[in-house]
Amino acid sequence: MRTPVGILGFRGYSGAELVALLERHPCAEPVLLEHRDAAHGAPNDDRPASPGRPSPRRIAYSPDAVRAEGLAAVFLATPAEVSIDLTPALLEAGTKVVDLSGAFRLGTVENYTRWYKEEHSQPALLAEAVYSLPEFHRAKVAGARLISNPGCYPTAANLAIKPLIEAGVVRRDAGIVCDAKSGVSGAGRKPSLKTSFCEVTENFSAYSIFDHRHVPEVLRTSGLQESELSFIAQLIPIDRGILETIYFRARDIESAQELLLIYKKAYADEPFMRIYGHRQVPDLRGVARTNFCDIGAHYDPETRRAVVVSAIDNLVKGAAGQAIQNMNLALGFPETDGLL
Repeated sequence: MRTPVGILGFRGYSGAELVALLERHPCAEPVLLEHRDAAHGAPNDDRPASPGRPSPRRIAYSPDAVRAEGLAAVFLATPAEVSIDLTPALLEAGTKVVDLSGAFRLGTVENYTRWYKEEHSQPALLAEAVYSLPEFHRAKVAGARLISNPGCYPTAANLAIKPLIEAGVVRRDAGIVCDAKSGVSGAGRKPSLKTSFCEVTENFSAYSIFDHRHVPEVLRTSGLQESELSFIAQLIPIDRGILETIYFRARDIESAQELLLIYKKAYADEPFMRIYGHRQVPDLRGVARTNFCDIGAHYDPETRRAVVVSAIDNLVKGAAGQAIQNMNLALGFPETDGLL
């Protein structure tokens, strides 16, 4: 018998990725929670079940149904405002919540209001939520009832930046530039002109310069100040993947091998971190449809210019895969279950 876990928002890209990953999970059984009528604007979701697996059960969502089904956890692959609305009743129903939206990531009402341009109606839950990028925060997850899954851009950024800040090898007064490129699925499945084929194909564009909602997540985890980070998000005409090129001036470093050694020590026991060799850098094909984060580095000792490249799949390590990591930690399953 597998433990039942619910998915709200299973029609979106991240929600569909959750379904696909959980269908092969050895300990968790996905249960699709129908929250809105497909006839009222929800995209068609008639996808075939994974080979050898029956289609997941689908039930109408209500807190009573969550309680009756004994769902150990519920994933919210929903917009932030929907997550805020649904979370109190889910917690009251006795289930753990893993939220994939930005609803509970920023810690304080002031941060949320500044970056999301609206008030937060659940300040107590915002303060309670455990923000978990597992490589840094797993110890906090086991006892949590509300887990906030990191955004895709901050996942790739912080896995690259935080070990360097902790090692003290970044000249913070010179600033860090994070040049972040993402596939179109990062914008979600809801149709829009900006992400339509004719707008995206044969194109390459930057957006939300200086006010991207993911900036405070990078700052919160890395320890950087806002004045020390320039984060530029860019849309590239592919369906999935994030590649971030991070530029900074180093100190007390003589070679790229020394930079790579920092990562190898920091991530020696991490199953989803892969550190490239000298003068090698990752690309998107290497991480596609995996929960890995790949990191490589170059360094010029004469000018002390350093370049780190961090690559993830935005729908897996940047969303659904990392959410399953967090669920595994919260429910006491092996962290790699369903992901390797």
